[in-house]
Amino acid sequence: MAPPEFDAAFVHRLDTLLAWRRDVRRFRPDPIDEDMLRACLAAAHRAPSVGNSRPWRFVRVSDPARREAVTASFSACNAAAAEGYAGERAARYRALKLAGLREAPVHLAVFCDGGTAAGLGLGRHTMPETLDYSVVGAVQVLWLAARARGLGLGWVSILDPCAVTAILAVPPGWRLVAYLCLGLPQEEHPDPELERHGWQAEDPSGAELYER
Repeated sequence: MAPPEFDAAFVHRLDTLLAWRRDVRRFRPDPIDEDMLRACLAAAHRAPSVGNSRPWRFVRVSDPARREAVTASFSACNAAAAEGYAGERAARYRALKLAGLREAPVHLAVFCDGGTAAGLGLGRHTMPETLDYSVVGAVQVLWLAARARGLGLGWVSILDPCAVTAILAVPPGWRLVAYLCLGLPQEEHPDPELERHGWQAEDPSGAELYER
């Protein structure tokens, strides 16, 4: 079978998708269509992984008590993080909305199965952390697949990973990589929220190419 051709119009739309990917914190309470969620997860399962290990493990957190416990972990960690700032920066931090845990209809905890036998260890003897990197790649694909379908995704990193792992009672050897909120975005903006609210201006240095 001949491979598909991606013309200039497709490339332009892909660039637009990348430019409009957002870390969403404000969600509508509307439920997500199950088929749409499954399509996004199917896209994530096509992400690259070291040695074709596919170490990602997606856990949908639906139990209200577990969701509340995760939210409590966020609140405690967020309060502790705020103590690390002073003056105007502390006030700005407290004004930021850094999670949509209560509003998002879907919570997904994404783990790395460090004991996966898939791939037979190929490619990770000297860099075992590539298992975790593979999970991050799957999260990115999920993010873009969701955005392309009009869904918003927010990555909540202000959590105690050990506490969340215990709350969700997952198998031993699973490491929490990401906790995601997923739902229909309440609003759309052309700029990232942290820029819009004055936390940090855009820094073009990340796009620099270094030569050696």
